[in-house]
Amino acid sequence: MPKLSAGILLFRINDGRLEVFLVHPGGPFWKNKDVGAWSIPKGEYEPGEDPQSAAQREFEEETGHALPRGELVPLSEIKQPSGKIVSAWAIQGNCSVDIQSNTFSLEWPPKSGKTKEFPEVDRAGWFEIAVARAKLLPGQHGFLDQLTTILGYSENEPSAESAQADSPKQHSISRAH
Repeated sequence: MPKLSAGILLFRINDGRLEVFLVHPGGPFWKNKDVGAWSIPKGEYEPGEDPQSAAQREFEEETGHALPRGELVPLSEIKQPSGKIVSAWAIQGNCSVDIQSNTFSLEWPPKSGKTKEFPEVDRAGWFEIAVARAKLLPGQHGFLDQLTTILGYSENEPSAESAQADSPKQHSISRAH
């Protein structure tokens, strides 16, 4: 049975630009990695557990923030190269990049016999889609593709500076379920 994971793709429209909220994994393995290392806030859940509830729980555990109120739009599952199956929901909202993550224990340095605590997530950020695509783990790019399709958003839209300030493109996430 493959491992199961569920997460939240939080997005906002900031100065007419679509941005997504990503988190950087904590711990010594990820410390100096940036490009291709970030993730949507997510975590594993057990078979039989409600994946949407798990996604909400993991968002709160990894960020310390309550999930913003709004419509959770299901995205199609993605099978990671590892075989893990990730379910995700998109929601429009906002939260601070100041996070308070839960922790995990790890023997560090390896074979030292010493156990240290590390945050599951060590930082968070808001990124425009093109930057998010570079930072995000490649196996999660499909979630960005789904979000931009749902919103009718093109990564080639002009930057906020060149867009007309009085008529920003409006995006909505309503669709039939």
